[in-house]
Amino acid sequence: MMYTSRSFSWYVPFLVLILLLSPFVSTAQQEPVPNSILSYLYQSSAALSADFPLADLSASTWERERPERHRQFMEMMGFSLEEPRDPPTVRHTGTVQEDGFRIEKFFFESMPGLYVPANLYVPEGSNAPSPLVLYLAGHAPGQKVHYQAHPRKLAQLGFASLIFDTVQFGEVAGHHWGPYNRGWFHWYSRGYNPAAVELWNAIRALDYLAIREEIDMENVGVTGISGGGSQTWYLAAADSRIKAAAPVCGAGTLDSQIGERRIDGHCDCMMPHNPFQWDFTDIGALIAPRPLLIAQSDRDELYGIESTRAFHQKLATFYQNLGATGQVSLVETPGGHSYHKKSRTAIFSFFLEHLMGKHISPEQITDIETDTEALLSAEQPQVYSEGAPADDLTPVIQDHFLNMPPPPVIQNEADLLQLHKKVTDYLRTHTFAAFPKEAARFEGKEIYRTDDLAPHGNKTFAFTSEAGWRLKLNVFYRQNPEEAHPLVIVLRNPGELRWDSESFAQKIARGQNVAYLEVRGTGEVGWAPELNWHIRRAAAWTGRTLPSMQVYDALRAIEFARNLPGVDPQKISIAARDGMGLVAMYAALLDGSCEKLILSNPPETHDLPSPAHGMDTALELLGVLKCTDMYQIPALLYPTRTSFLGEVPARYLWSEKSLKAAGRHGFTRL
Repeated sequence: MMYTSRSFSWYVPFLVLILLLSPFVSTAQQEPVPNSILSYLYQSSAALSADFPLADLSASTWERERPERHRQFMEMMGFSLEEPRDPPTVRHTGTVQEDGFRIEKFFFESMPGLYVPANLYVPEGSNAPSPLVLYLAGHAPGQKVHYQAHPRKLAQLGFASLIFDTVQFGEVAGHHWGPYNRGWFHWYSRGYNPAAVELWNAIRALDYLAIREEIDMENVGVTGISGGGSQTWYLAAADSRIKAAAPVCGAGTLDSQIGERRIDGHCDCMMPHNPFQWDFTDIGALIAPRPLLIAQSDRDELYGIESTRAFHQKLATFYQNLGATGQVSLVETPGGHSYHKKSRTAIFSFFLEHLMGKHISPEQITDIETDTEALLSAEQPQVYSEGAPADDLTPVIQDHFLNMPPPPVIQNEADLLQLHKKVTDYLRTHTFAAFPKEAARFEGKEIYRTDDLAPHGNKTFAFTSEAGWRLKLNVFYRQNPEEAHPLVIVLRNPGELRWDSESFAQKIARGQNVAYLEVRGTGEVGWAPELNWHIRRAAAWTGRTLPSMQVYDALRAIEFARNLPGVDPQKISIAARDGMGLVAMYAALLDGSCEKLILSNPPETHDLPSPAHGMDTALELLGVLKCTDMYQIPALLYPTRTSFLGEVPARYLWSEKSLKAAGRHGFTRL
């Protein structure tokens, strides 16, 4: 979550108004609605929230399966922990002496060019190493000041405690909000999420602290609220050095987030890149059987308490099956998205027990210091007195954290075949992993016919693309429907004018049978464009995107058309203009049997931002840029031939060059 109730109080009335105006319906009351994108996304998220198959596993089975689940989680984050790491470079900039502890100010280089300002609170007066609690900051300006009372109290209790700046709201401003308010939906195509940077920085912080003699690395905990709460889940799931975790107001089930539109108030870092379609219970399972304390307020605008209770119960069952009954607990506090004395003292008691072996009840522990006169001023915790290093990548880390592969070099047919297999395997298991495991029955039906508009009339057929979606295919018979003839399926564009697609068809398929298809987001199965921002973000959280749903619709339409009267099943082509060219390309690639792909003015790459409102044509596909890009797809389609109406966009010449290098035909210009 990106706001704290104290620092962004101006936002709360605005958010409440948004929620009142949105379809804010209890998730328990929602029923499937045909051809409703909001209903569909809710049903999809509810299926993920209900599908926690790990709950009845035995400890031995989980021991075998956990490594693969952990690997998937790290792949979702975009990096691996398998390679050995040296401690990061650290530069100290000062010390603040307090009564009973000192505060060291320094910055560390978590990766080349990425510098992280930090404060380390170190208890004094003991010869033994101190247990450590990482305090992960939420989304508040001046984080080391805003949250200082927490590491201060931990130091007074005898813990070493580290707090460091996040990429956003630190001493150097970067970006957590990409799709949220900048239109950077291409983050989804890159597989980038700012949560991954924060997780990496926390792991690298532990790498440094592991060489400090004052730190007891056998007893390490982590806590934080809001964005720091979600990061607490991530770090404990990723790094086994964490012995105990206490996330606060930082997680909820997907059905609540999407069904109740709570996602609309969330930062992009609050759910990892999700090609494997996880819910937060799956992340929590990676923490088990280590001690876990979940703290949640009961009137949080971003997390429904009913969702958290269900979430906790599932994890409690899972812990029980691992023989760790009682190791996961929930503390509920009154009020909105914030701490409460009850949650703070419960967390301190929790760490005293699990990291120090001391059994001290929350009631025996005093709360944090709230007198600002007794706390550090805004300037005292600052690490950079003369500015950050000149090469600091913090403001642009989204462009450097993940390495996108360069275009492959195709020298022969074997290279092209190998690339085809690599790309299609990845697409099916990652980018399009949310496609239904079993296709719904078409239940095809002719619903309209006429002898007008084409030499042999036209017919409209309805069919089920996916559960909840009933689409239409409108076929214009320019050839005798009693005989099998080629068919060109034309994808209609969202917002197109009447006869736009028909005019396009006249240029590319004169005299041929033509079918017109409206995929989700267009025509009768479209929605108000102002919903696009919500839909694009909600879809990504469930492991899909708007274009991936549209690709599935087009795939199903191709398959359905093969059984229609007057259609030669071996001679079906697909055609599209502008952004719908993405849908046509990937549908043709995954179908593998189209005769032709016909494009006009297609986009050249997935790596393009959108307007902040998200009302343009969506181009994002989850993680696709890790394996391919749009301009490469025509080269992978062979024997499907590609034709362009008008000019061939420059980057597509890579595909034509690669086809010729493999001894195949290039493009046809219409």
